[in-house]
Amino acid sequence: MSLGNYQWSVLDVRSGWPGNRPIEASRTALVAIAIGFLALRAFGVELGLTLQAAIYLFGMVALNLPHGGYEHFNNIRQRGLTFQWRYVVGYLALVAGFVGLFALAPVAGLALAILVAVLKGGYGGVHVMDAETGSGHLRTPIQRHLAAFVRGGVVMAVPIVAWPGTFETFSAYMVNIFQPGGLEAVGRYFAITRPLIGLGFATLAIAHVGLGYVRRDGTRSWLVDAGETALLIVFFAVVPVVVAVGLYFPLWYSMRQVGRHVAIEDDVPEQGGVLTPFLESDDPRVIALTAWGVLIAGSIATVGVVGTIFLVANDPLGGAPLLPGAVAFWSISISIIALPHVVVGSFMDRERGIWYVP
Repeated sequence: MSLGNYQWSVLDVRSGWPGNRPIEASRTALVAIAIGFLALRAFGVELGLTLQAAIYLFGMVALNLPHGGYEHFNNIRQRGLTFQWRYVVGYLALVAGFVGLFALAPVAGLALAILVAVLKGGYGGVHVMDAETGSGHLRTPIQRHLAAFVRGGVVMAVPIVAWPGTFETFSAYMVNIFQPGGLEAVGRYFAITRPLIGLGFATLAIAHVGLGYVRRDGTRSWLVDAGETALLIVFFAVVPVVVAVGLYFPLWYSMRQVGRHVAIEDDVPEQGGVLTPFLESDDPRVIALTAWGVLIAGSIATVGVVGTIFLVANDPLGGAPLLPGAVAFWSISISIIALPHVVVGSFMDRERGIWYVP
């Protein structure tokens, strides 16, 4: 995706799409959840880890997984056959490589999984700004990267500081899936890395918001960015990390990508891909069968990836109880699926990409 495609000059401020409902709903959802957990804390109510795990699995599997498939389908359905095969081959190659990394060096795999979550949330979020409110306050590529690392980094940096025990526990479970006790060698450094991560993230967040204020362009883009950044920080600080991550991706990331698509829908070029004649057929049966076939193919591929991870794993639940272990296993699985989602679906697809903004 060329610099021109995600340029900060979306100053026609599509701001809108009067009442961009998915964008509004994403903000409302996070505010409501944060207030709810503040209220629970005020009354001394804590959710057990099993219930938190159930919420995570509902959010990440039932709500969020279908959207990931849709992003790819929407991106490549009108592309040429050669492109589609390159896309699929690149995707599978990165998946295989990531599975191998977890099998051979699970701590490094965990570090890469954390980075993937940061990149997905951050760069996906910046493109939503481009489409929905504009990003005129982000005047250089470096400033855009800073915005992405702050908006994506909040997903991991804030829980590390606010929920260190739970974060460390699930990190250990994830590593244990491939190497029992593998995190112990680095676990003793958490007391040092935690404040450093907190200080580093706070510095980057202040720099991002402050520089954006200095370079604001007269639109509401900086104000929206600063407000959403603050909302994300509060959300991950007050909502238990398992619940926060499990609901962030379906209710924030995915919902806002729907809002991005709505905002740019009329400007997306029709490229006449291989599937286009079937999906735009006058016969509804052809459309239904094509959509069904794509769905089945995606489901088989996902099951294949998850099954491979299960077979490679030393202990698929990482020594944890059933639901927390399922959270650890699915966190590994979805991060492996998400790496090519980010790299192949966006960074390598310079013509369009899953976060396309004209």
